[in-house]
Amino acid sequence: MESQPSQTMNGAPGRALITGASGGIGAELARLYARRGWNLVLWGRDATRLEAIARDCRQCGVNVMVRALDLQDGRAAIAAYREDDAAMPIDLAILAAGLGDMKTPDEVTEKAEMVLELGLVNYATPSAMAAAAAEAMVRRRRGHIVLVGSVAAFHAIPFAAAYSGSKAGLKRFSESLHMALAPHGVGVTLVSPGFVDTAMSRRVVGFKPCLQTPAAAARQIAGAVERGQAHLVFPFLFSILRLVDVIVPWPLKRWILSRLKAGQVPRGQISQ
Repeated sequence: MESQPSQTMNGAPGRALITGASGGIGAELARLYARRGWNLVLWGRDATRLEAIARDCRQCGVNVMVRALDLQDGRAAIAAYREDDAAMPIDLAILAAGLGDMKTPDEVTEKAEMVLELGLVNYATPSAMAAAAAEAMVRRRRGHIVLVGSVAAFHAIPFAAAYSGSKAGLKRFSESLHMALAPHGVGVTLVSPGFVDTAMSRRVVGFKPCLQTPAAAARQIAGAVERGQAHLVFPFLFSILRLVDVIVPWPLKRWILSRLKAGQVPRGQISQ
């Protein structure tokens, strides 16, 4: 059974903004919070898929606004967040949008353009949006911010330096933001998932241990928000691997990581 709708201080249903809502974890979070009675602001790059998700959510009787934009434009994202928050205060900001990519086996380094794209979408823009959300929430002394990272943040991955590096930056930013906002009544949750059955993961060729469904991932994220949890790592296997990464000496760790191999299907060849 779904929990009761979150209530704001005046008794009205809460309002959640979700980025990356046109597919994967973001879409499932939108459906979950709609069932719980939250009004929604849904952002995504694909306007057609985004509107389809919005229709599903509206069937739950909630108000849904949509916004199609590319998070590579960080300044536009900041302005859009402030505009949506001014229209009606956002109580929960879930920044779930992200990109994954890696170099091909015959490349020595990743393409510079790809490194920039992942840095913007996975780190710079969500961090800036979290700062914009924090400004408004601190004034109201309430609210919660969720940043969706990856277990890749815990490891130096030689064939995916841009991805693991961007997620590592997001992890450190989230940890710092959590400490800064805790005295002001604003919560921050960092989510570090392993493999989830989304278009991003389906591009990866190889072993994907403990693969989660997007719906299961959404339920775990919502649970972490309800508990006020600062950091959610799932599935549990990756919590163990994180501890192993801390314990193993760097020379051995470097030897292991340098021998990891992976491939991926080109963008656009996997359905959402």
